Amino acid sequence: MNIHGWNDAVNPERVELVFANRNKEYGAYPLRKKYEKRVLMAFIVTLSAILLAVIVPKLISLLNSVVSSDNAAMTEAITLAEPPPIDKTTPPPPPVIPPPPVQQTIKFTPPKVVKDEEVQEPPPTQEEVKEVQVSTVNQEGSKDIIDVPTDPVVVEEEKVFTVVEEMPSFPGGEEQLFKYLRNNIKFPAVARENGIQGRVFVTFVVDKDGKVKDAKILRGIGGGCDEEALRVIRNMPDWKAGKQNGRAVSVQYNLPVNFTLK
Repeated sequence: MNIHGWNDAVNPERVELVFANRNKEYGAYPLRKKYEKRVLMAFIVTLSAILLAVIVPKLISLLNSVVSSDNAAMTEAITLAEPPPIDKTTPPPPPVIPPPPVQQTIKFTPPKVVKDEEVQEPPPTQEEVKEVQVSTVNQEGSKDIIDVPTDPVVVEEEKVFTVVEEMPSFPGGEEQLFKYLRNNIKFPAVARENGIQGRVFVTFVVDKDGKVKDAKILRGIGGGCDEEALRVIRNMPDWKAGKQNGRAVSVQYNLPVNFTLK
């Protein structure tokens, strides 16, 4: 169906009549023949550009609001991570026990009546016996040692627990722990300049006296955040020690520390 009037320059019948018996490979004929298709394509492209200009800013704004809410939730949520497994395949080296001190002794044998020419070794004098321990042999050593222990002293290594009946706690509870981290963590300049943020996992031991020691990084993010997390953990005040069977013990504790750009 022809929707164009006869006076319309792109009327197909008029175009065919005008260019009859003429070269149709170039010139005005292709322009008039494809006019409607080009107008339709121009309309579609223009409409698509308008839709993108309207929708894309709204999508970006929506994504930014979702990311901001997630970061705010991560800043307040500090939970205990699953403790790493303890390697029981390699036993600890035995303690080095120094050799016991040697007691100085002097040989003393019961007197025996013999001829003068048969005397091989004269007995010790009374003064020598007063100063040195009497024995059956002469031995160099210390005069001050009275009793030398025969059994070596075994130093029992303090056991570190991962889960106990009463876990260690920060002074004032978790709320004060969160407050301590917020007030003491300083965002490293290198991490801020490079847009580095995330969560650093730190493991440490709260000993039976409540002191924090052996702080190490389980998983870091770099940019100086790992070192800052260790600094804050190592400067913590003494905790309330964990207990097992009513006795204070050393407990391994894992803590995630958040670094969020604002």
